[in-house]
Amino acid sequence: MAGNIELLNSVLAAAKAENRAALVGYLPAGFPTVDDGVRAITAMLDGGCDVVEVGLPHSDPVLDGPVIQTADDIALRGGVRIADVIRTVGEAHRLTGAPVLCMTYWNPVDRYGVERFAADLAEAGGAGCILPDLPVEESDTWRKAAGEHGLATVFVVAPSSRDERLAKITAAGSGFVYAASLMGVTGTRDSVGQEAKELVRRTRAVTDLPVCVGLGVSNPEQAAEVAGFADGVIVGSAFVKRLLDAPDLETGLTAVRALAGELAEGVRKRG
Repeated sequence: MAGNIELLNSVLAAAKAENRAALVGYLPAGFPTVDDGVRAITAMLDGGCDVVEVGLPHSDPVLDGPVIQTADDIALRGGVRIADVIRTVGEAHRLTGAPVLCMTYWNPVDRYGVERFAADLAEAGGAGCILPDLPVEESDTWRKAAGEHGLATVFVVAPSSRDERLAKITAAGSGFVYAASLMGVTGTRDSVGQEAKELVRRTRAVTDLPVCVGLGVSNPEQAAEVAGFADGVIVGSAFVKRLLDAPDLETGLTAVRALAGELAEGVRKRG
């Protein structure tokens, strides 16, 4: 069975045709438990997310902030395995019909087996993989397996990436480009927003792939601002925080669904 890269492409194209940015949500698998995580991801998609990234919990998630690290820790203490992550991707896709990607550091994929991981992810109905720490120069084996199984390979670019590096990374990628930046740090909010906008402009100069921005967006106003210059708005910590802060699961699911709805309105307003 082939993976769902075409579904991902069509959903992103449909958002563009509606003159809006796509809303991409993120939650780690196994949080708060595997089954409850599936319910939470489904709530995000029902609430208004177009695409979801399912994180593979890692003991040292170097690119993730403290909120996601807390959720990863809960998932790992609960005994989450790669099979659970793939099942989460599959269940979320089966229940919603939406494109669902896996976001993971490279080491677990390498240990699991590159071909096996690609085959199992595709079999589950996954749309692709975001691999934040896989250098493009070392990605041939993965990209070959992903291509054979109909999976997108999403690479991460940052404001520090030079133009020639952006061209090299985006030429190797598929699905979309994940533009990573930070927003919301006290006193630097405006300048960081400008940095992200400039990164999107530079990335678009070298690729036709959609550029989605992960920026610490947590409310509709920020979503609208980023939607004004990006093809997609990626939100992770804000969803995790709603679940962490909730007194019980049902309250958390309601909060996650509501946040997805608010953010979906935001991406339609475009800042």
